[in-house]
Amino acid sequence: MKADIYDFDKTVIPFDSGSLFLLYCFVRHPYLIFLLPYYAVAGLLLALQIINIEKFKKHIFCFVRFINLEKNVKGFWDRYECKVYDWFRPENRERTAIVISASPDFLLGEIKERMKIEYLLCTRHDRKTGTLLGRNCRFHEKVRRYNEAFGDKGFEIVCVYSDSTEHDGPIFSLGERCFHIHSDGRREEFVYAEKYPNGPDKFVK
Repeated sequence: MKADIYDFDKTVIPFDSGSLFLLYCFVRHPYLIFLLPYYAVAGLLLALQIINIEKFKKHIFCFVRFINLEKNVKGFWDRYECKVYDWFRPENRERTAIVISASPDFLLGEIKERMKIEYLLCTRHDRKTGTLLGRNCRFHEKVRRYNEAFGDKGFEIVCVYSDSTEHDGPIFSLGERCFHIHSDGRREEFVYAEKYPNGPDKFVK
C-alpha cells in the first residue's frame, strides 16, 4: 500500500497547535493565570538547559486538569480548522495519510477525524492530568514510532512533508520524494541525498 507521511505543526497548518491551544485555553479561562509562575520557572530551566524539552513537556499541559478538555479541543478546531492548507484536505490527498507529530494526542485526535487522516502518531499524554506518557514524538522517535506501528504492514512511502529539514531528516529518509513546507504553505521538493549527503542515520527499530 502506498502512503504519504506528514509532519503536522507548521506543515499542514501554519502554526504550532500545542502552543496555540495553551494560549486559547488561557484566554477562555483567565483563572489559569495562577499557573504562570510555574511556566516561568519551567521556561527558565529549559533556557538554562537545566532540563531538556522532554522534561519541559512532561508537565506543560498540566492545565488540562482544570478545564473541560473535550469541549475546549472541539472549540479550538472549530476556530482553526479553516487554517489547514487546502492541499492537505482529504479531497486533495492522493494516498493514505500518516501524520507523525510531536503535538499531544488529545489535541490532534479531533482534527484526525475532521480531516479523515488514516493514521496518527503523536506524543501521548494523560487526558486527565496532561502528563507526558513515554517519549516526545520528535527526531528519531518519529521513525521508531513509525516502525513500531507499521513495521510489518509493508507501506511504500511515496512523499514526506515537513517544515523542518533540520529536525525531520529521520522521517525524510523514509520516502521516495521529500517536500519542504514553507511558512506560506508552499511545497518545495528537494533531493534527499543533496540535503543529507551523509545519508540517513541509523534508526532503532
